[in-house]
Amino acid sequence: MHVGVPKEIKDAEARVGLTPAGARDLVAHGHRVSVENDAGRAAGFADAVYVEQGAEILGTADAVFETADMIVKVKEPQPAEYKRLRENQILFAYLHLAPDPKQARGLIDAGCTAIAYETVTGANGGLPLLSPMSEVAGRPAVGAGRSEHAGERGRRRRRAARARRRPGRAGRAGGRDRRRRGGR
Repeated sequence: MHVGVPKEIKDAEARVGLTPAGARDLVAHGHRVSVENDAGRAAGFADAVYVEQGAEILGTADAVFETADMIVKVKEPQPAEYKRLRENQILFAYLHLAPDPKQARGLIDAGCTAIAYETVTGANGGLPLLSPMSEVAGRPAVGAGRSEHAGERGRRRRRAARARRRPGRAGRAGGRDRRRRGGR
C-alpha cells in the first residue's frame, strides 16, 4: 500500500500523522511511504530523517493526495483537503464528525473510506488510539493545576514569612517549622 503523509494545515497544529519510526515500520513491511515536504518540521522531524527511514519526500500536498492509497493525518481534513480525497482512497485521522456536517458531506462526496482514530476499538472494547491523546491532553491540565496549587501554597508561605518578620515578633529558627520541611 502507498501511504501518504501531508503537512497539517489546521491552525496551530504542529503534529504530524506519521513519525519517521512509523515510516520505517511501514517500509519494512513492504509499504511505500510519501511525506509532504516539511510535514514533520513543526514536530521536530526533518525531511532527511524520513528519507533515512525509507520514505520519499514529495513537494506538495497535491502530489501526496494524488499518489497515495491511504492518507494519514492527525487532525480532520480541512475543506481544501477533503476536496483532494478521491474514491477508494483511505483517510486515517481524528475526524470528530458529529459537530461538523460540512466535513461529513465532503468526505461522502469524495467517496473515500474515512477511518476516525477516535472510533477504532481494541479487542477489549477500549479506544487504543484515543487514550494516548487523552493522556497527552490531560498532562497540561495536571501541570496547570500543580502550578496553581504551588502558586497558592507559595503565596501562603510568603505571607506567613512576612508575618513572622514583623517588628516585635521573634522568628522561629527551628522547631516545628523546620521539622515540617524535613529538617533535623
